Amino acid sequence: MTEKEYFKIAEKYNQHHILNHYRNLPPEKQDEFLKGLQGLDFNLIFKLHKTFSRKINHLNYTDDFMQSPIIPIPKTHREKSQQEEARVLGKSLIRQNKIATLIVAGGQGSRLGSEGPKGALPITPIKKKSLFQLFAESIKAMSIRYHATIPLLIMTSHENHQDTLNFFNAHDYYGLDRDTVHFFQQSMLPSITPEGRLILKDETHLFMNPDGHGGSLKALHNSGLLKYLTEKGISELFYCQVDNPLVKIADPAFIGYHKILDAEISTKVVRRRNTREKVGVYLSIHGKDAIIEYNDLSIKKMSALDENGAILYWAGNTAIHVLNISFIERLNKHGFALPYHCAIKTVKTIGSDGKPIKTTAWKFETFVFDAIPLARKTCCLEVAREEEFSPVKNRDGDNSPETVRHAMSNYYRNWLEEAKITAPPEVQIEINPLFALDKEEFIKKLKGKLMDIRENTYFGNE
Repeated sequence: MTEKEYFKIAEKYNQHHILNHYRNLPPEKQDEFLKGLQGLDFNLIFKLHKTFSRKINHLNYTDDFMQSPIIPIPKTHREKSQQEEARVLGKSLIRQNKIATLIVAGGQGSRLGSEGPKGALPITPIKKKSLFQLFAESIKAMSIRYHATIPLLIMTSHENHQDTLNFFNAHDYYGLDRDTVHFFQQSMLPSITPEGRLILKDETHLFMNPDGHGGSLKALHNSGLLKYLTEKGISELFYCQVDNPLVKIADPAFIGYHKILDAEISTKVVRRRNTREKVGVYLSIHGKDAIIEYNDLSIKKMSALDENGAILYWAGNTAIHVLNISFIERLNKHGFALPYHCAIKTVKTIGSDGKPIKTTAWKFETFVFDAIPLARKTCCLEVAREEEFSPVKNRDGDNSPETVRHAMSNYYRNWLEEAKITAPPEVQIEINPLFALDKEEFIKKLKGKLMDIRENTYFGNE
């Protein structure tokens, strides 16, 4: 952005406080300030401010809604047969190189007690492999099993992009073909006060925030990667977030269900632990599937029970999806289709005297699950929490590295039990995806072997 362009925007939107600040900067700091404005969509920000100023609490879910039809965890012979049919189809699509994987990884690990990108957080029970390594090994194992190329797309943020690149380079991409791994950044949006004033982060930068995980679908288009996937013949994109080490990367059964139902977007859900769990809920509103964030639903709705005393609206969002590539293209065809949400935060800025102060800021972001009601057809699949959902979000307590490692070890211990091998509860278990990608492969490899496990045990190819 040139100085002339900046002046025009600042004057158009009455940002004279920022304009005056800029004029008082020395030339070298003015250059740095302008550099930080590159790629920012100011017209969008002030349009959003105008919209949300009319009614900040614009979302209203007081209308009647109901639990959506959801494919259950298979229990009957018929359900298990349908799952196997879906799995066979999913495997076929993987073998035909129709599937790519997107991992949203824009976060930092600082709040978890780790330096650098959240994906670099050591997470496995014994080897303390990073989240990135675990996912890379899973994709490599899938590629070997199905003789397929599964492109790995990683969405970073302005804050961690270079550190993520450096991390993968330092570990030689964990054996993945570098040509199949693609990094792209999500967009940043300036934060704004309720009065419509841009905020200074420091002397030479505006206060900004990432545009949310929904921005991954916009950034895919803007980066050219969506076109690249189309040219490669990719038809479906497996989506997950970096904080969940139990996710089944490019799960064939999930992909198969998605394809059988001709869905444009599919979602995995788990049963909510309790009525207080802070997780979005998969529902049907006016005949359209949607995920509603827990803080957008009343306590009465979140606490509702059925006639048996079970949670009525039980389907908790796992942030695991499959999206059709042509659907993502349609979402970007006439400007980005996902709606923006407004979060109200208190942020640190600097006053006219250069000293730090606090102010209220509106942060605008998009959510990937808002694509669900825009789809012509959808699919929702129930999965077992203990097998597929244990995100790391906090330094201590629930959803901390400690509880996640415990969940991973218990998950692998179940594989041992299925293989007729026992291990004491206090023993940690870890299985490399390259040793066994799933329980069936693990049981087959250990068939007939006698093992007495009394200490922490790692199964790997190293």
